Amino acid sequence: MQEAGNILKKYWGHESFRPMQEEIILAAGKRRDILALLPTGGGKSLCFQIPVLLQEGIGIVISPLVALMEDQVKALQKKGIKALAIAGGIPFQELDALLDNCIYGNYKFLYLSPERLQQDIVQQRIKQMNVNLIAVDEAHCISQWGHDFRPAYLNISLLRDLKPEVPFMALTASATAEVVRDIQKQLELRDALVYKTSLERTNIAYRVIQAEDKMYRLQQTLRNKDESAIVYVRTRNATIEVARELLQYGYTAAAFHGGLAKKEKSGRLDSWLKEEVKVMVATSAFGMGIDKPNVRHVIHLNLPESIESYFQEAGRAGRDEQPATATIITNKSDLPQLKNQFLKTLPDLEFTIHVYKKLASYFRIAYGEGQDEEYDFNFSDFCTQYQLHSEKTYNTLQMLDRMSILKMSQQFRKTASVQFIISNRQLLNYLEENKRYDAVAKAILRTYGGIFENKMPINLSSIAKKAETKEKEVIAILQHLEKDHIIDFDYHQNDASIVFLVPREDEAAIYPFSGYIKSQNKNKTDKIESLLDYISTDSECRSRQLLRYFGEPSPPACGICSVCLPPEREVARETIKKIYEEIMKALLDGEKNSRELVAIVPFPENGVLKVLTLMLEKGIIGLTATNAYKLNKK
Repeated sequence: MQEAGNILKKYWGHESFRPMQEEIILAAGKRRDILALLPTGGGKSLCFQIPVLLQEGIGIVISPLVALMEDQVKALQKKGIKALAIAGGIPFQELDALLDNCIYGNYKFLYLSPERLQQDIVQQRIKQMNVNLIAVDEAHCISQWGHDFRPAYLNISLLRDLKPEVPFMALTASATAEVVRDIQKQLELRDALVYKTSLERTNIAYRVIQAEDKMYRLQQTLRNKDESAIVYVRTRNATIEVARELLQYGYTAAAFHGGLAKKEKSGRLDSWLKEEVKVMVATSAFGMGIDKPNVRHVIHLNLPESIESYFQEAGRAGRDEQPATATIITNKSDLPQLKNQFLKTLPDLEFTIHVYKKLASYFRIAYGEGQDEEYDFNFSDFCTQYQLHSEKTYNTLQMLDRMSILKMSQQFRKTASVQFIISNRQLLNYLEENKRYDAVAKAILRTYGGIFENKMPINLSSIAKKAETKEKEVIAILQHLEKDHIIDFDYHQNDASIVFLVPREDEAAIYPFSGYIKSQNKNKTDKIESLLDYISTDSECRSRQLLRYFGEPSPPACGICSVCLPPEREVARETIKKIYEEIMKALLDGEKNSRELVAIVPFPENGVLKVLTLMLEKGIIGLTATNAYKLNKK
């Protein structure tokens, strides 16, 4: 461990290891298979990086996100450690040269996505490499019971055949007991040592706030505009809208989502890391693998889909061990939204069979035929042709992939992407002179907000329908607009490929998996119910609830969460009546939002908000489209 300590000090500047790191590094030196469960910010990467540096040869790291791989590789390269990541879109000759470097170029780290392992050239070159350790980051992705299951992770076990003598190290920040067992099974870990520290984060105050006016509560949470924060929302449009509103209130804020160009993503992330931007409004993938220690607030304006994903995202706060908050701002409208987004799009047995049959019809596969045949696939066209709900169909295709009935590429969501690269006024002038493009351009503008600021994926068939034309005509018009430098347009005609792994047998192919389909749907439903229990339970410490979910038997109360802190003084019944009268008087003068009412009504804020909730429930008042309160007509 003295040599390990020297490496720690030389490359990372630390004098000592964090809890459990030393034991894991020692075990890795003895070439044992390891499963490490460390909290977010607990220093998981050092657990495999230092053992690789202590030995001859190269370490292979499997990671789920390209951005995460690139960040870790850049960090290693800055330290003078030879590392590379092989992402998508690399020409064959370049891929060939990069893999040769791993064999002959004295590289210490090769980062791969699990999808890359399916390539023959990658498998053949790994056989020739002097590999000293295989690390699987975000290992919960391999478990069908986990919150972020990725079918491609199931391919990782083939490394056992390619390099049977090389030890495995699996690492994750959030896994239930069931997921821990599944990780060991799927990765074929041999007599693995399981290292688990408490997931407790004593510096994070977990809070759940009920609020009709979420933006007002968000600003209350972000009182100090100089503090670094992440605000999680569910959609790309919401990132733009919330960031724009925060800017209007004097915050330095930026939107971050998957539709941004790579250069734009890098620029915004860099501004946030350099403290030029304090608040990042993002969709859920943001933050994984990003080491920013001084995030003071992580705020969810929409409910996450599971406690696992929430705990992981909340854990991005306070990595410097200083006080931080993780806040869910919610209201009654969130519940149906959550169920619509996640539960209503789960495919049952009947729908799975229906989609499978439609696929066979789409590709004209005869009964008993189709095995090992590959087809180009236009997902949007498929859904339009058979009038299928896109999200539910996507989940069904993933289910068929997991059941090894077919193998599906994952690129189809990027069929067509558009960004207008001139101003709105210039566009109107252009359309005035080019009338034939008017209907398509305006259909896009009406459907996709923020398309001047970001390149966004569009549904070609939907635009064709709104413009009352054919999809081919839409594509031709968009190509003309690109030629005239009006838009930036990416289009891939064959946006996915599907390989049928078994002959077409309709119901007979699917029925054996009926139990599996039910269990998967129950797993998803249970996760959402667990999250809703957490949201609604305000009688037990929030940290204790989270830790018990992950199997910690007797977690202590944290003393700082929204349950442990002394509750605001209850509002007396006679006070409620007075507040009610003041609100009624204020609303007689016209609609007002909660901020205006709190300023007008001469009572404490918690009392005003409580009475507003009661009046909403009784139908005395209603909410307008702009979240203002109004008196309902009798």
